[in-house]
Amino acid sequence: MMNRQPVALITGSSRGIGRAIALRLVRDGYAVTVNYHSHRQSAEEVVREVEKASGAAIAVQANVAVAADRQRLINETLARFGRLDCLVNNAGITSVGRKDLLDATEESWDTVFATNLKGPFFLAQLAARQMIALVDAAAIPRGTIINISSISGYAVSTNRADYCMAKAAMQMMTWLLADRLAKHKINVYEVCPGVIASDMTAPVKDKYDRLIADGLSPIRRWGQPEDVASAVAMLASGQLPFSTGDRFNIDGGFHIRRL
Repeated sequence: MMNRQPVALITGSSRGIGRAIALRLVRDGYAVTVNYHSHRQSAEEVVREVEKASGAAIAVQANVAVAADRQRLINETLARFGRLDCLVNNAGITSVGRKDLLDATEESWDTVFATNLKGPFFLAQLAARQMIALVDAAAIPRGTIINISSISGYAVSTNRADYCMAKAAMQMMTWLLADRLAKHKINVYEVCPGVIASDMTAPVKDKYDRLIADGLSPIRRWGQPEDVASAVAMLASGQLPFSTGDRFNIDGGFHIRRL
């Protein structure tokens, strides 16, 4: 029997923004694949929370930088649920050591680009192939790919050059996928978070506390993972059927140039 419940695969969803996205999509009726790299216990806790709410979820270990792991993510999602309606490319790492660009290393570059750009691109490729086949077979009505980028894609941090450049490239990746996949009923979006309370920003909390208090963005508060999850849920719902390739800023207005 065909599974009538939509299915979402969210990378890096054992904690932080990814966790919030997974739980929000479950509330909206999705079954979810909770991907984790090393935090197995956290991923299993998300699955338990989903099941406690009478939802459906599986936890799948995979490093998105590794081709075999990306394929396993797709395979296990399809084996468990029989379909894939939405991919959220959320997994990412910050610049290793946060070194000044004059001290930046090739090792950090390779690690950051593999996780933050190469992995999402080739996972989107795998997911798109499956979505095309599922749409053509009338097994799903449409597909959605959502790339989680960052304000670091256009706001310079000279101690995180590799991170900033990888995130900047996600906008072009989104445009390319949106253009190529539109005829297959697959819409592609970029969600661009600002300063969000998470494990990644915890080491610089004091710095951002000061900046936010001083008016870093018009809305003077930390963003929460749920703020990003709300945007993802809206895009996954199909409420913007005549939109693709767009960037949605979830940044408290940070992107507004002000004098």
